[in-house]
Amino acid sequence: MVSIGDNIRKYRKSGKLTQKDLGEAIGISNTYLSDIETGRTNPSIKTLKKIAKALDISYIELLKDTE
Repeated sequence: MVSIGDNIRKYRKSGKLTQKDLGEAIGISNTYLSDIETGRTNPSIKTLKKIAKALDISYIELLKDTE
């Protein structure tokens, strides 16, 4: 099973962004982004949409293959 955090990490890395870069782009700390990517916390829909916009993808892409 692929998690939302796994998908965020995959798209972030494919865009050659660090957690710090992405966090700064959407106004969250890289620590919070790390917590999302590792599954320690779940992002709000608002944050999920900001992440998707920064990664230039649909937020639906971040939800794929998650159960």
